[in-house]
Amino acid sequence: MSEQPFIQIEEMTKIYQMGDMQVHALRGVSLEVRQGEYVAIMGASGSGKSTLMNMIGLLDRPTSGTYKVRGTEASQLSKNELADLRNREIGFVFQRFNLLPRITARRQVELPLFYAGVPSRKGRQLAAEALQRVGLGDRIFHKPDELSGGQQQRVAIARALVNNPGLLLADEPTGALDSKTSDEVLDLFGELHQQGLTLVVVTHDPLVGVRAERLVTLMDGKVISDEARNGKVNGK
Repeated sequence: MSEQPFIQIEEMTKIYQMGDMQVHALRGVSLEVRQGEYVAIMGASGSGKSTLMNMIGLLDRPTSGTYKVRGTEASQLSKNELADLRNREIGFVFQRFNLLPRITARRQVELPLFYAGVPSRKGRQLAAEALQRVGLGDRIFHKPDELSGGQQQRVAIARALVNNPGLLLADEPTGALDSKTSDEVLDLFGELHQQGLTLVVVTHDPLVGVRAERLVTLMDGKVISDEARNGKVNGK
């Protein structure tokens, strides 16, 4: 693993103004994730984990504190620069697969490359390679209604990987799957981690959390524990 953290968050707060009331979603969160780590972020509803995911994914800005991605301070970037950093460094996987109903798996995976200006022939090649990577090399011309739920999530994972991001950020990635299919998707995450990908999985499910090598737990907008399988991390 490299010396510089991939993600470095220090004293991050997020306050939402709801009418006359302020909601403190994050209360001084500090967190580092190094290249190649597999981290699960857990917490009950209202713990702040979804807000933290949005911050890590550069989808929102903190009220205070700092957030660096590979040493780049995100708060100093314009909207276009944030979008460029997000597209370059982060691949997203969501609970709902967000696939378009009438196009093939390969076309689904090609879309981020199209928006990035990659030539169509190169895009087709990269999409096919990404689908091969997630075990769907023989399903590239199948549409979503011709795929199982697990296969649809694998298409979504291939789409997240096709730009070769440094970080795969997953939000409740097994929430819409049965237990057997969930295990298959989590096995794939384990394989991607073994290949050197950095993974951050946000979940409420302990069966997902135990697959990670490190478990960060939030409560009331604060990190209350940060543990590796073999003990505590960062002295928390």
